Amino acid sequence: MQYQISGKQIDIGAALQNQVKDTLGDIVGKYAERPTDANVIFSRSGHEYVCEATVHLSTGLTAQAKAHATEIYAALDGCAEKMEKQLRRYKRRLKDHHKDRAEPVELLGASSYILASPDHPEEAEPESLQPMIIAEMETRIPSVSVGEAVMQMEISGAPVLVFRNERNEGLNVVYRREDGNIGWIDPTSAG
Repeated sequence: MQYQISGKQIDIGAALQNQVKDTLGDIVGKYAERPTDANVIFSRSGHEYVCEATVHLSTGLTAQAKAHATEIYAALDGCAEKMEKQLRRYKRRLKDHHKDRAEPVELLGASSYILASPDHPEEAEPESLQPMIIAEMETRIPSVSVGEAVMQMEISGAPVLVFRNERNEGLNVVYRREDGNIGWIDPTSAG
């Protein structure tokens, strides 16, 4: 597994990097097969340290966890516990969905943008309909089944997931509805 370990205005020493590799390697090796890469970011939030970890698996699954603590190693431990809980909870489902998958899930590259929100939307009329882009990032769109997409959305805790449907290769969306159910948008099936 490839690791990218970084700190936002924090120096990350070799001991902490080794601890991250050992801790995440043990957890991911225990609950998931064929991990591809892990991205771990440490930062400060007031007096607390924050550890955010994202692990990508060859099955297309992305597990994410975040924890806060007053010590940096405690933040890592809290993050690792959350990651382990997620992967343990979905281990059976992961095996059921991916036992017949011989090849890793194909991931498409895409751009992700963060748009500025107006400070006081009720006061000012916008000058144009073009939103202001304040950040641009790379993201990956998995090519998975609808069931795998729902599982991915649940594991990541995201309210919505865009994916390429393996059945028809069209872009689809699954999302959590206000009533607690899952919605699925499949533009290719529209008549």
